Amino acid sequence: MGPVNWIAVLAAWLVAAAVGVAFYGRAATPLKSRLRHAVAALLLLLTAAMMGHMFARVGAATLEAKPWLYPMMSGGLALAFVGPALFIAYARRDFDQRAAWKDYGVWVLTYLAMGAVFWMLG
Repeated sequence: MGPVNWIAVLAAWLVAAAVGVAFYGRAATPLKSRLRHAVAALLLLLTAAMMGHMFARVGAATLEAKPWLYPMMSGGLALAFVGPALFIAYARRDFDQRAAWKDYGVWVLTYLAMGAVFWMLG
């Protein structure tokens, strides 16, 4: 396992946050809303750190030889884990499934963007 690229982790976190702001907007003024966004930002940092760890486990030599692993692995996480988790959570709470599709798309784009950052800074 190679070392985690912490610069890429932070950059991927910022790019993911920018995607979120582009789709959902900035935190509203009330403190409660800002606290929820702060928790979301910390969880997004955890996601970026784990993605960095995943790419470090694969190794720089493999990723250099097979650059398609960046979108395949990052997008695959969103397609196979995050999206289904959203649908399960939305179904259990009887939320509108159209919202789940929108959120699914946002997360796929977010994970692909993070994968692109790791590829560019790899």
